[in-house]
Amino acid sequence: MLAAQRRSRILAELDRDGTVRVTDLVDLLGVSDMTVRRDLVALHRDGLLEKVHGGALAVAEPSSSEPGFAAKSVQHRLDKEAIAARAAQYVHEGMAIAVSAGTTTHALTEHLAKIPHLTVVTNSVWVADVLHRAGDSTTSVLLTGGLRTPSDALVGPVAVSSLRSLHVDAFFMGVHGMDLRAGFSTPNLLESETNRAMIERSRRLIVCADSSKWGVVGLSSIASLSDASVLVTDTGLSAQASAVLADHVGELVLVDVHDAHETSKDA
Repeated sequence: MLAAQRRSRILAELDRDGTVRVTDLVDLLGVSDMTVRRDLVALHRDGLLEKVHGGALAVAEPSSSEPGFAAKSVQHRLDKEAIAARAAQYVHEGMAIAVSAGTTTHALTEHLAKIPHLTVVTNSVWVADVLHRAGDSTTSVLLTGGLRTPSDALVGPVAVSSLRSLHVDAFFMGVHGMDLRAGFSTPNLLESETNRAMIERSRRLIVCADSSKWGVVGLSSIASLSDASVLVTDTGLSAQASAVLADHVGELVLVDVHDAHETSKDA
């Protein structure tokens, strides 16, 4: 098991129980005590957990906190990859789409790179870089200007201004949190404003968010749940959360991460 996979599994255990013990992780991951301790040190350094004697505790996340791209990329990695693969099925040759910043939308871009004749508008440095390096030669990429956030999104008045004259078929948006009352939210006020501008220029809003985002509320709301034409998430949602979302979003798509992972290995 690769380090990124181990650390994603450790964070998943923390999300579920709020605490993990080194001895339990050794058995769960099938690695040495020293390997687990190195993983905990790395995750603690990235601010993703609090390392304590014999294990680690989950870190409570304030509504205004904004982890960097590298820190977020190891969280729920398999969930994000499965969600991205499913969301890519809504993209077809010749479409004009917008893609927000975020680790899930970054995973989506790996699939977009294989689709010809796309026009992709994005405020993500990472998304633009993937398409520049690996995208089909017929793909056009429009990168907004703006201020760069810790999550490598370009935001603010310059970004919003660059979007005003555009029209796209769909906007694929990653979020920090989703909640019945707060809707889809982010810790960054300027990122929220920029995402709202993308929604206004899009025919459909397709949200890509793993189940850990349910119940999380960022400082600034981007859109209500009912604004989403499609929400692609994973089967880790509780039955109650699934029912709430099904009642509010246009289409709720639940991806079975384990099935998707097995399929990708067989392909």
